[in-house]
Amino acid sequence: SQAVRVGNMIYLAGMTGHAPGMLELPEGVEAQAHQALKSIGAVLKAAGVGYGNVVKTTVLLTSIDDLATVNNVYKQYFVENFPARTAFQVVNLPFKALVEIEAVASAGDA
Repeated sequence: SQAVRVGNMIYLAGMTGHAPGMLELPEGVEAQAHQALKSIGAVLKAAGVGYGNVVKTTVLLTSIDDLATVNNVYKQYFVENFPARTAFQVVNLPFKALVEIEAVASAGDA
């Protein structure tokens, strides 16, 4: 599942830079981060919420050196009341993705 709702909480699976229905990843961590966050936005919209409802994200990177680049992209989607976030480096990600982002959102008072 791309997301599971439990009460007022929506738990999103990790999203990589794959566009829906596409097997190829865009080149570079910046483009992949944009696509991951667009995919998160689409799942949030389907659940009736938006980026402002996100309370927690986890960012997985194949190189922690890419964190500054991902931060610049991240700030374009989360513009105020940034969610709590954990970011760390992993050895690799599925399909050689450079970044994966998962999120937890609240659809109201928990």
